Amino acid sequence: MTDSNSGIFEKQAKQLGVYTLPMPFCIDGAWLYEGVDLSAAEFYEKQAAGAEITTSQPSPADVTGLWEELLKTHDQIVHIPMTSALSSGCATAQSLAQEYGGRVQVADNRRISLTQQQAVKDAALLACRGHTAAEIRRRLEEHALDASIYVTADTLKYLKKGGRVTPGAAAIGTVLNIKPVLQIQGGPVDACAKVRGMRQATEKMLDALCADLTGRFEGMPMHLGVAWSGSEELGRKWHRYVQARFPKCRVQAAPLALSIACHTGPGALGVGCFYYEE
Repeated sequence: MTDSNSGIFEKQAKQLGVYTLPMPFCIDGAWLYEGVDLSAAEFYEKQAAGAEITTSQPSPADVTGLWEELLKTHDQIVHIPMTSALSSGCATAQSLAQEYGGRVQVADNRRISLTQQQAVKDAALLACRGHTAAEIRRRLEEHALDASIYVTADTLKYLKKGGRVTPGAAAIGTVLNIKPVLQIQGGPVDACAKVRGMRQATEKMLDALCADLTGRFEGMPMHLGVAWSGSEELGRKWHRYVQARFPKCRVQAAPLALSIACHTGPGALGVGCFYYEE
């Protein structure tokens, strides 16, 4: 099982034979659940309207409630939450799992969005091959750092709102058309570069990705993926562009997790690579 930060919702979860917890968002004081009573379109509409949006982890009751239900028909559970570097939800789940005598294994494989989604697919594959929950958790954590994500934001407005950019820096950056390139390398979101214009930002991300693939990940089975926030047309264009740059690779595509889009706003682009089980 996983959470909706993986981009896996009810329909795809059924196809994959997995289970997912919807992530909660507080929007102008009201709690809404991603994929249940909050769609991506509604999220961006409220964000554009200036709503106060905060993220949270699933409640312990929601987590253990699903575990209890699943353990009625399953021997073991592998729980794959979003990376512990971006949320305390993983640590909470690990603490709760101690009460289940090893039947619940919580894997902290430091992933989010498409990289987290691949971890879920890998876990399902390993389960089909007969691995135990503990073996699957260890395997996922063994490859925890074998993934790389780069993201650029179209506007500094939401990074400023979230405190990641000072008001002064945001004002200057907006005038100079500065685009931040951020990275997630198994830890918190870090700065990678600052460039002028979206074109330079996307090229900087793709250069960094190439360096990863020919450097620390050389020889490893790696998938490529793109993500975006906001417009589906933006996502299609970005997907086509990256696929053209890497014609020998199959580039996966999915909307950016709303927990990240909360800080980047619409118009953000992301690209990454991640280990997968062959």
